[in-house]
This record gives sequence, C-alpha cells and structure tokens, in this order.
Amino acid sequence: MFTGIIEGLGVIAAVRPAGQGCRLSIDSDFDLTGSKIGDSLCVSGACLTAVRLSPRRFEADVSPETLAKTTFGRARVGDRVNLERAMRLSDRIDGHLVSGHIDGTGVIASRETVGNAILVRISVPAALARYLIVKGSVAVDGVSLTINALAADRFEVSIIPHTAALTTVGLKAAGARVNIETDLIGKYVERFLSAGRDAASPSPGVTLETLARAGYIR
Repeated sequence: MFTGIIEGLGVIAAVRPAGQGCRLSIDSDFDLTGSKIGDSLCVSGACLTAVRLSPRRFEADVSPETLAKTTFGRARVGDRVNLERAMRLSDRIDGHLVSGHIDGTGVIASRETVGNAILVRISVPAALARYLIVKGSVAVDGVSLTINALAADRFEVSIIPHTAALTTVGLKAAGARVNIETDLIGKYVERFLSAGRDAASPSPGVTLETLARAGYIR
C-alpha cells in the first residue's frame, strides 16, 4: 500500500523481454538502502516487486497484465518514472490510500499555467471516469491529486510547483499517456452496493431493508 506522495524520480536503465512480460532495471535518484528483495515499490503508480537490488538500482518483473493496463507497454530506456516505497502502518498518510493496481491509462489533453499552478486536463475512458468525483482523490502516475473538475470523459487537476518539480507529472506534455488509479474505497462501495444485482455473488448486497434492520435508517 502507498500514499501517492512521491519519494523521488527514477530512470529506466534497461527493458528486457521475459516471455510475454518484461524485466525493468530502474536507477533511483535516492538511496534504496533499507529496502530488500521482495519489497514493493510503486513505479509511476504501478506496484512492482524488487527482484534485484542495489543502493541506487533495482530490477522488477512486469507481467503481461501490467503491460496491458499501464504505460509500461511502451516503456523505453531513458524514460523517467515516479518512485515511492511502500508505506509503514505507523506513517502519516499525507496523500490517500493507493494500492498500486492501475485501472487503466489516460492521456494529457492540455496544460495551462494559472497563477503558480499548472492545470492539467486528462482524458480517460468512461469506465474510469465513473469512479471519479469532484474533490475526490486520484493517482496519476502514482501521484496523489485532487480532482478540481470532472466531465464524462476527462478530469482536471491542479499541480503546485513542488509537485511539478519533483514528479513526472510536471514534465509530461499534452498527448502523453499516464497511469490512472481511481479511488480504492469507491470501487469497494460500488461492489458492495451492486452485489445483489450480480448473479455470481452470493451476497444480497446493501439494501434499504438491510440498513433499516441494522438501525442506520428509520
């Protein structure tokens, strides 16, 4: 589990095919001492497992599913990536709960400087937009951001100078693809509420009747 608060940047040093997947070698701009093989690292929003590790470089295997769902299907040597190590349960959660399981990709539609911030508009499929709400949280390339505005096929976030300087979101131009993870809690709520309409689910779901029996409504 992650928070969406980026620790530093990395650079893809190698991309090696591995069956239908691949292995990435990534150079980190911060010291990875204290991390160990088997640890999870969030790489531009995707949770990857370190299989080889040195103080400034790690390697991670990327499955066919991850290649299909993320921008790593087009990864190239020299690409910059956002890095965050897994959170500790004792840490403050300065961003929001980020699982590192990418829902899909979006495309930066436009960038506009307004005052000291950059307004970034990102086009997304309707299947992702349904889980977004104004003033809700979204992870863009692993960066925890707040949604300012929302339409059926796009949303807008505001990037402050600190975030622009320390993450790839500040570097990417219009037309660039980004990894999107929608709010984890919203997906669970939808699942619980829709369970009664899902023939594959044994649960009747949450209904007005069950809420009344539990004393939540009268």
